Amino acid sequence: MSTLSVVKNSYRSALPTVLVSAFGGLLAGTILGGMDAELKAVQGLLVMVPAFLAIRGSVYGSLGSRLSSALHQGLIDPVFEPDDRLVNAVAAALLNGLVASVVAAVLTYAILTAIGHAVAQLWVLVFIAFVGGVLAGLVLTAVIVVVVFGGYRRGMNPDDLVGPAMTTAGDIFGMASVFVATKLALAIL
Repeated sequence: MSTLSVVKNSYRSALPTVLVSAFGGLLAGTILGGMDAELKAVQGLLVMVPAFLAIRGSVYGSLGSRLSSALHQGLIDPVFEPDDRLVNAVAAALLNGLVASVVAAVLTYAILTAIGHAVAQLWVLVFIAFVGGVLAGLVLTAVIVVVVFGGYRRGMNPDDLVGPAMTTAGDIFGMASVFVATKLALAIL
């Protein structure tokens, strides 16, 4: 196979993924751009958002990799039935995502307080991180399981699907969950 044909094949297979990821990033940016009032009302939220989104990618990307490896090794079947390994992997991802989100909120509060920057009350940031983590975690778990199992059953390598799926879904549903959680926090206030 010539170098040119390898480059063309790589480009053809990567282009749809890149376009979907770019669209997802723009959609997440649009959600963030529409949160002007919420960002003003909850000082420090904009500092927490990048960490919150990065956690989604790390935790649920890892879940996707675990599921993909388990499928390749024959440890789990590509069916949508609860299995101890699948349930344990999902529970661990949800717990890790929630703990890391709360830690991100606490660190945001601590760092902004330490540098003398105005910041919302700690409980507000923790509430947003926790509720947003639950909402995003449930949706992202479903997305990853469907993408990994569905791709595998269609003869695709789920390893190739996990990264782009998590990048796109994590940004979109992560920002949407932060938006919903912030609205709830402001309603409580």
